[in-house]
Amino acid sequence: MEKNAYEKPVTLKNIFKFAVPTIAMTIFMSFYTMVDGLFVSNLIGTDALSAINLTAPLIQLVTAVSTMLATGGSAVIMKKMGEQKTEEAREDFTFLILVNVVVGFVMCGLGYFLMDSVFAIMNLSVDVAGYCVEYLGHYLLFTVPILLMNNFTLYMIASEKATLSLVCSVAGGVLNIALDYVFLAGFHMGIRGAAIATGLGYSVTAVVGLVIFSQKKSLLHFKKPAFRGKVLVNAATNGCSEMATALVTGIITMMFNWTMLHYVGEDGVAAVTIIMYVLMFASSLYTGYSYGVAPMVSFYYGEKNHEKLKRLVSISLRVIAAISLATVVLSLALTEPLVSVFARPDNPVYDLSVTGNRICTIALLFIGFNIFASGMFTALSNGVVSAVLAFMRSFVFMLVTMMALPLFLGVNGIWLATPVAELLALALSVFLFLKYRKRYGYY
Repeated sequence: MEKNAYEKPVTLKNIFKFAVPTIAMTIFMSFYTMVDGLFVSNLIGTDALSAINLTAPLIQLVTAVSTMLATGGSAVIMKKMGEQKTEEAREDFTFLILVNVVVGFVMCGLGYFLMDSVFAIMNLSVDVAGYCVEYLGHYLLFTVPILLMNNFTLYMIASEKATLSLVCSVAGGVLNIALDYVFLAGFHMGIRGAAIATGLGYSVTAVVGLVIFSQKKSLLHFKKPAFRGKVLVNAATNGCSEMATALVTGIITMMFNWTMLHYVGEDGVAAVTIIMYVLMFASSLYTGYSYGVAPMVSFYYGEKNHEKLKRLVSISLRVIAAISLATVVLSLALTEPLVSVFARPDNPVYDLSVTGNRICTIALLFIGFNIFASGMFTALSNGVVSAVLAFMRSFVFMLVTMMALPLFLGVNGIWLATPVAELLALALSVFLFLKYRKRYGYY
């Protein structure tokens, strides 16, 4: 009964049964991340908002390995399910979750070890540096629950519990928003209250996942794990693109911050934070869709059902094109209202953010196809191709454009770096898509 959904015809309606809950989930998660910024900017100030962005690279470093194991492991496990190796898949699932717990403790320690050194070399003001240490120090307390949340979110989707994953995300988001108000407005805990609220909100999915996957009626559930080095290697290989994305996103975010500090100062970092919220909110549509259809891609690939795989990819490309056009129109139309939520019109951050968002919005025409291409190759168990695409898109192209364009265009060159990098990545995505179409039979 649990696998019937994979056996149904590939129609837009059946695809959306997988994808809509994950789209809603990622939208909501990005939304309550924005709400964090809203509370912090309005109740503490734009210096604290800058601090949240400045801590992002270290947070991405801490979660990168878990992201790799979650996405790569899901592809490996669902491929085995498609091959009817059910019990083996469950053993691997339990093993990978245990590995993530160990990784969580290691990365938590690494985060505490690195943070003072990283913030020291940024030449920040005393207030902003203090906010950074206070926020990250409390956020790291929740490292293991956050890593489990990353994993259980994907495994719930793979187990046909996408709606439950959405419910957990909504519940965690509501808790986060409520605690933001209580901790910041009520108890005046400052930025540490925002970090604790975020950690507790993320922990909801971790707790529910532990309960759900302990029940044998679940398609995936815990059982005595078997240590298979090959499974760990395959999961790491398949998910290395996602880890690369997380790592290089952290590096690029740091470069964005340093470049803005050079050209504008800490107001520029606050503006980057606001625009990242807007882009993250729009990109969550593509990420949610890719997460939703990834188990279907893996299953049909394992089943060697090329007709269903072709139809799935064809429909997906059309859906992403429609979403891309819609997000561009909405982002341009709502730029000023969105920015005004975080910064008043008389704040220098406001004008910087309005200009930056209008330029960066161009990237939304390309981001969705790049996210889907990387996710598709991961789901097809080709982590190397996915990693090449992710690395070139998130690091090489961004590095080149960010170094070159500001030299000629100043601050506007910083904003234009993202659209140009995404356009270059789209050309690479198309090339790889066509190159491997015969091997996998998706086109």
